[in-house]
Amino acid sequence: MGVMGLSPALRVAVTVFSLASAAGASSCAPGVEGAPGVERLVPEVVATYPFDDTSFTQGLEREEAGTLLVGTGWEGESRLYRATLEGEELASVDLDPTWFGEGVTRHDDHIWQLTWQENIAVKRDAATLAEIDRASYPGEGWGICSTGTELIMSDGSAQLRRLDPDTFAELGRFDVTLEGTAQNGLNELECVGDDVYANVFLSTDIVRIDARPGDTAGTVTAVIDGAGLPNNARPDPNHVLNGIAHVPDTDRFLVTGKRWPDLYEVEFVPAG
Repeated sequence: MGVMGLSPALRVAVTVFSLASAAGASSCAPGVEGAPGVERLVPEVVATYPFDDTSFTQGLEREEAGTLLVGTGWEGESRLYRATLEGEELASVDLDPTWFGEGVTRHDDHIWQLTWQENIAVKRDAATLAEIDRASYPGEGWGICSTGTELIMSDGSAQLRRLDPDTFAELGRFDVTLEGTAQNGLNELECVGDDVYANVFLSTDIVRIDARPGDTAGTVTAVIDGAGLPNNARPDPNHVLNGIAHVPDTDRFLVTGKRWPDLYEVEFVPAG
C-alpha cells in the first residue's frame, strides 16, 4: 500500500523502513513468503469476542486471571487499560498526550509500556496501573513481551533486544532471519516458552521465532498467514492486524487489530 495513505506517524515509520531496506541491509519486504523447513500455518477461529473499536491496538496480553491488558497508540489517544474478555473495561490510564504508545507486557507485579519515538518505557504497578518508574532506551519502541526471566523488545527492524525485566537494562540482541534472510518489520510480540510470536508490520503475517540463547536464536520456525481473519474495522490502511496474546495453559491465542471491533480466539493449524 502507498505510504501517503497512512497517518503522518506511520508514514514516517514506513519511510524509515523503506530507506533501511534500500540502504543495503539484507531484508524482506513487509510480509513473508513460504520457505522449505518453515511451518506454514493459519489461524482457525474458535470464538469471537467484542473489542473496543476505538483502540489503536499496539500491545495485547492476557493475564493469568483471564483479564486483558491493552496498550494503544496515537498522539492524544495512547493509554493502557484492563478489560474482561467480554469487553468490560475495568481500569484505564492515559499516557502523556504528546506520546505515541506502543507495546505492553506484564512481568510479575509490574507492567512495562513502550513509547514509539520518545525513548521512554513506563513501569506501572500491575494492580493499579499507576506509574512507578521510567526507563530510557535508544531507538524506537514497538513490541515487548516477557519470558518470565527476561523481556524481549522489537524496534521495527529485524533485530530483537533482551532486557532486564526489572531495570530495563539491555542484556543483548539477536537477529531474526527467515531462511537466512533478515525479517524486518517485527512489531507486536508474544513470548510463549522458548518462542516469540511477532506481528509483521503492515501485513497479515505472524512469525514464530526461536528465542533460545545460542546458534538457533532468531530463526523463524513458522509463518502464520492471518489473511483469512475477518477485518471488520472501518476501512483505513492503518487498521491492520496487530495484537497477539497467548491463552495460558492452552495452545490457543487471542488476536485482533488496530481499531478492530472483534477479538478472535484461534488455534494455529497447518495451512491447506
